[in-house]
Amino acid sequence: ERVPCPPGTQLVMFIPEFIGKTSAARGVLSDTISRADAAFNIGRVAFLVHALAMGNLDNLKWGVQDRMHQPQRAEALYKHLYPMIKAAEEAGACCAYLSGAGPTVMALTSGASGDIFTQREKERTDFSVAKAMMQVAQTFGVKGRIVVTLASNEGARVVKVDPPFSSEYITFRDNV
Repeated sequence: ERVPCPPGTQLVMFIPEFIGKTSAARGVLSDTISRADAAFNIGRVAFLVHALAMGNLDNLKWGVQDRMHQPQRAEALYKHLYPMIKAAEEAGACCAYLSGAGPTVMALTSGASGDIFTQREKERTDFSVAKAMMQVAQTFGVKGRIVVTLASNEGARVVKVDPPFSSEYITFRDNV
């Protein structure tokens, strides 16, 4: 089952030019986790799922807090992470966090639901969040780019097949 993403949620991603090696990202993690840190993270996951399910974007910032991997990776690999999270939230992001093992930093913003290109500028925070994230990257000398997109509740789908399924009598979605 899927946890719904509230309508109008936009994903603002800072994607560094460098590649984050999973082995390096795993290598900085401790072999043990304290009971307090495990309980903290379990509570935050519950908070995250509840915030998403209820559409309470204001509570997302509590749901993405972490003690099990972000602090270690920020200290050893991604010095820009916490300053970028802070800048994104101060610029209007609902939350920001390290995407997976990194190096991408993800921020969630809100606006009116629907296509972001039909929203008035004052309804959107993606520009200010993207600018704030890029300024932090420049301060830390991290080259990269910003991608703004919407969450998908659909999952993976086939966009091309060869030979095609569609024919002159039946057309499948996306004409595959």
